[in-house]
Amino acid sequence: MPRPAPPRPDLALVPRPRRLSSRPGRFRLDASTRLRVTAGAEQAADLLRTYLRPATGLRLEHADDGVFSLALDPALTGLSEEGYGLTVSEHGVLLRAARPAGLLRGVQTLRQLLPYQALTGRSGTEVELPGVEITDVPAHPWRGMLLDVARHFQPVSYLHRFVDLLALHKLNVLQLHLTDDQGWRMPVAAYPRLTEIGGRRTQSMVGPAGSTRFDGRPHGGSYTRAELAGLVAHAAARGVTVVPEIGVPGHVRSALAAHPELGNHPDRPLDVWTHWGVCANVLGVGDHVLDFFRTVLDETMDVFPSPYVHLGGDEVPTQEWETSPAALARAAREGLPGPRALHGWFIGTMADHVVRAGRRPVAWAEDGTALPPACTVMSWRTPKHAWAAARRGHDVIHADHRRTYFDYARDPGPGEPPAQPGHITDLRTVYGVGLLPPPGEAGLAEKVLGVQGQLWTEFVPTPAHIEYLTFPRLCALAERAWNPTADWPDFTGRLDGHRARLTALGVPHDTLPAPTAHAPA
Repeated sequence: MPRPAPPRPDLALVPRPRRLSSRPGRFRLDASTRLRVTAGAEQAADLLRTYLRPATGLRLEHADDGVFSLALDPALTGLSEEGYGLTVSEHGVLLRAARPAGLLRGVQTLRQLLPYQALTGRSGTEVELPGVEITDVPAHPWRGMLLDVARHFQPVSYLHRFVDLLALHKLNVLQLHLTDDQGWRMPVAAYPRLTEIGGRRTQSMVGPAGSTRFDGRPHGGSYTRAELAGLVAHAAARGVTVVPEIGVPGHVRSALAAHPELGNHPDRPLDVWTHWGVCANVLGVGDHVLDFFRTVLDETMDVFPSPYVHLGGDEVPTQEWETSPAALARAAREGLPGPRALHGWFIGTMADHVVRAGRRPVAWAEDGTALPPACTVMSWRTPKHAWAAARRGHDVIHADHRRTYFDYARDPGPGEPPAQPGHITDLRTVYGVGLLPPPGEAGLAEKVLGVQGQLWTEFVPTPAHIEYLTFPRLCALAERAWNPTADWPDFTGRLDGHRARLTALGVPHDTLPAPTAHAPA
């Protein structure tokens, strides 16, 4: 059977809308174009202007008789929280949704319908949209991407750009990995040493975990509350929720460097870790440690209004607890079978605090053992752990490292930049992420919130490197998160056109160039 004709370049939309049909004619935006904005659609109208004004100079002011309409209609219940309907003809544009989030998703579709040159800010004052009829609803409510800023710090200005690239692909969660052994980026007013000391390391390992080479260059950075609040607002305006991750009780060497009293050996000074891999140092289990991190979480939740707070919880060696009299006594006092059970107890204690604050805790599923019942489970080792958690009643987010970890190399060729050793995660592998439950267990589908990509940054120091590894693999992830129907030839046909859109935005999706300034996303 011959392959279907490729889509028109201006309809190379990623992710693919649920229903799309071409209409005759094209709608021209020019100096006479006015928006008709109904009550509740103001945020979407502002976002549309944010994207169009730099490219075209058009102000797109409101007029009751404007032929470009953005309308919020709660009666459109079939569009759910994030769905939208879009009609473009030569006589006008109508974007409708039942909820404000749906209008924001529709604005991203309009953004993709623009001529590529309009994305660069070099277009004229007139642009055209192709005639289309679209009805679009996402398959999953959690469509996320994690960015690790603990291993390699990134300025908040770049995080703004990264959010815009996520929004363009209708991803709605940025998980910000703010703390780890190699750096603490989250400002905590009660404990300023966390960033003053924990936010800087003397050097970084060159090569994979176990290497004996180091670069000899100090690395550091942290955010202010104002910067993070600005990021949260920027993301919210685009329909993206920023989920903070404060990892406990492992991956905490930077916190122990700043506050040795939190450790199992408080008299032993530690530095911020300069190695990659799993650090043996973990938090102590005294009441003062619990109170310390309750305060950290309180300040984090003050900055991030996200309904979800990620507590980490993965890769927690228990050797220190097994030889600590205080940890052994704590395990006995809590009625635990042994010091290894302090892992789940610690996560449960922090999860309870998050729940009392009216939020929902998230934790990594390290293996198939049970996590505290309140936790949403993010499964990274194997999908089997996700389905086991779903059977226990947890909401789950798929994050299978073999398909969603973008720090693995994209290709096997010798020209690939340094990457996490292990295996190759190519575009087809990401596209094959499985979100459907095992045969005979269709009811588990309701426990699947969605899927998330991860970019850990041991080998990824620059924004250009971030984008090279993220794209176009994020396009495949976004496609499967939004639309449950797999059609690889159709996807790759649209991606051919979408790559030109990425190029217009300055995304280095083909080769990794020397660091350069980025075009605004």
